[in-house]
Amino acid sequence: MIRFGVKSGLSSDKDDIISKFDTLLKKLRIEAKTGFIRFPERTVKMILASRKDLERLSLSSDNIAEYRRAKTTADFWVTLPNKEQAEWVEDLLERTVFTENPDVAICILDTGVNCGHPLLSPLIKVDDCQTVNSKWGIHDQVKHGTLMAGLAGYGDLIKILSNNQSVHINHGLESVKIIPFDSVKKSHELWGDMTLQGISLAEIQSPDTNRIICMAVAAEDTRDRGRPTSWSGKLDQLAAGVDDDTRRLMIVCAGNADMQNWNQYPAAQLTDSVHDPAQSWNAIAVGAFTDLDTIKDKTFSEYRPLAPKGGLSPFSTTSVTWEDNKWPLKPDIVLEGGNLAIDGKNFTSECDDLSLLSTHYDPQHSHFQSFNMTSAATAQAAWMAAQIQVRYPEFWPETIRALLIHSAEWTDVLKSQFSVDGSKTDYARLLTICGYGVPNLERALYSAANSLTLIAQSEIQPFDKKYNEKEKSNGYQTKDMHLYDLPWPVHVLQSLPDETKVSMRITLSYFIEPGPGQIGWKERYRYASHALRFKLISPTESKREFIKRVNKAARSKDETLETKSETDHWTIGQARDKGSIHSDIWKGTAAELAKSNLIAVTPQIGWWRERAYLGKWSSKTRYSLVVSIHTPEEEIDLYTPVATQIGITIPTKI
Repeated sequence: MIRFGVKSGLSSDKDDIISKFDTLLKKLRIEAKTGFIRFPERTVKMILASRKDLERLSLSSDNIAEYRRAKTTADFWVTLPNKEQAEWVEDLLERTVFTENPDVAICILDTGVNCGHPLLSPLIKVDDCQTVNSKWGIHDQVKHGTLMAGLAGYGDLIKILSNNQSVHINHGLESVKIIPFDSVKKSHELWGDMTLQGISLAEIQSPDTNRIICMAVAAEDTRDRGRPTSWSGKLDQLAAGVDDDTRRLMIVCAGNADMQNWNQYPAAQLTDSVHDPAQSWNAIAVGAFTDLDTIKDKTFSEYRPLAPKGGLSPFSTTSVTWEDNKWPLKPDIVLEGGNLAIDGKNFTSECDDLSLLSTHYDPQHSHFQSFNMTSAATAQAAWMAAQIQVRYPEFWPETIRALLIHSAEWTDVLKSQFSVDGSKTDYARLLTICGYGVPNLERALYSAANSLTLIAQSEIQPFDKKYNEKEKSNGYQTKDMHLYDLPWPVHVLQSLPDETKVSMRITLSYFIEPGPGQIGWKERYRYASHALRFKLISPTESKREFIKRVNKAARSKDETLETKSETDHWTIGQARDKGSIHSDIWKGTAAELAKSNLIAVTPQIGWWRERAYLGKWSSKTRYSLVVSIHTPEEEIDLYTPVATQIGITIPTKI
C-alpha cells in the first residue's frame, strides 16, 4: 500500500484533480481504495502499486506531491505532529454522525475523562462527568480514563481513520472518577463501596439510560485465586440488582500480567491469576489476545513480536491456577490487547506498532496515544455491547452478556498455542486461559442465510417448599423446569445428504445473588444463590424419556432409568457448568440435529434452598437462552422455514 499526496489549489480545482486522478488510476490499472481523505493542503489516497506502477504514475501526473508507505499501526498517528493529528480528527468528525441524547451509554468507572477532547466532546457532556470524591475533580490527570473513552466511544480508531467512510455513533459516554491515579492500593472493602458510589452517581444523573458499566480497574495482588471478595461480591450484587431489582451489565478487565515476567511468555501468563474483582460471577471479565504482529518503527529493527498473530496477548492473565470445579471460568472473552516486542537478548518492550490507538488526555499536546493491555480489550468489549444494546433496546443485560459469549470463537492459533487436539480436557483448560475466545459483533447482531439464532428471555422459580409427612416439617425442593421445543426446519435438515455436518450452539446466561455474609464464600454452593443448567434431548431419545432423565419428579418411585448420554456431541461438556454463564457447541449430522430439538432449563442447588431460614426459597430469577444452528452450505436457507412456522417474530431473530 502506498500513500501519496495531491497538490491542492482552489476547491473547484481539487475536485477536478481528484476526478482526473481516479480516471488515470483506472487507465493505468492501478488498484486503489475508494475515496480520498482531504486535508487543507493535501489530499490523500490509498493505492496498491509496484515500483514500476509508481514510475508510470509519476510520468503521467504533475499533481503528485509525495509517496509515503501506508501505515495502519498506531505508530503512524502518534508520531505525526499534533497539527496534522488535528487534521485527521477534523476529517473524522466531518464524516461522523452522532445521535443526540442517546438512550444507551457506556459508564466508565476510572480516572476521569477529559471531555474537552474534540473526538470525545460530541459523546460526553460535562454534566455526565462526575467523581466520588469532590477533592479529586472530574478531570483525567493520568490518561487512563480518556484512553478508555476513545475505544469505548469509537471502537477501532485505526480502522475508521484509515478510510473515508461515514461513521454513525448511536451511544454516549459517561464518566465517574473512582480513582485519582492508575493503581489500586487500598482495601477491597473500599473499592466495593467506590464502585457502588460511582454507579449510583451515574444512575441518579440519568435514571432512564440503558447503561453498560465499564471498569478497567483491578487489584494489584492475585492472592484470591477465584475466591470471592467483598469487591467481586459487590459487583455480583450490583449486576443482580439485589438491593433495587435493577439488573446491570458489568464489563471488567481481567488484569494484566506482571511485567517482570513478560519475557517468559506464555508460561508466565498461565500462572498469573486474573485479578480481583474479575472473579465476579456475573460480570463479563475481559482478557486479551492479539492480531498485531507488524513492527515498522526502525528503532525496533532488532526486535520481533513476542506473541504470534492470533495468540494470547502477553498482557493477559488467566485462571489456570484456580481451584478446579469451584469458581467461574475467567476471563469470559478476549479482545485485542496488543503485543510486545522482544529482542535477541530476551528484553521485552512496549511498541506503538503493536498497540491500539486511542484519545490522548491532553489534546493540546497530542490528540492520539497508543493503548494496550486488558484495559484496551475491556473498552472494546463495552463498545461492542453498546452496539448490541442500541440495535436491540429490549434485550436484558443477561441477554447482551449471552450474545457476546455466544458469538465468541477461539482462533486457530489459540487452539494450537495451547495444544488443543479436540478433547474435552483440552477445551476445559483453554477456557481457563482465554474463555470462550474472541467475540464477533457481526455474528452477535445478524443471522446469515445458513444460520439461525433464537433467543428466549424468561423467569423461573428454582425452589419451593415441600411438606415432609413423616417428619411433619417443611423441606425444600426444586420447582420449575422450562422446556423449549425448538422450531428446527426438520424437512430441510432431513433432505440434506447423510454426511452433512451441522453445528448448534447453546448459551445460558443468568445472574446469581451472592450469599449474605462472607463466612460461607469459601464454597460455591454457599456463595451462589442458585444455578441453572441446560440439557438437550439425545437424537435417540423420546420426549418422554428426556423429561424423565432431566426431571426426577417425572419418574415413578422405583423406576430405573437407562441414561442416554448427550456428551459425545458436545465440544466442552461438563466443564461448561461453572459460574453463571454456560455455553457449548454441539456437532453432528443434519439428521441428528433434526431430532435434537428439545432443550430443558433446570435449576441446581444453591443457598436459596440450602439456607431456607433466610426466606429466599421462593425467589425467582431471570435468564436468557440463546440457541443457533449453522450449516456449511451457503445456499441452505434455515431461516425462512422457521419464520414461516412461527409466524416471524422479529425480536427473536439476530
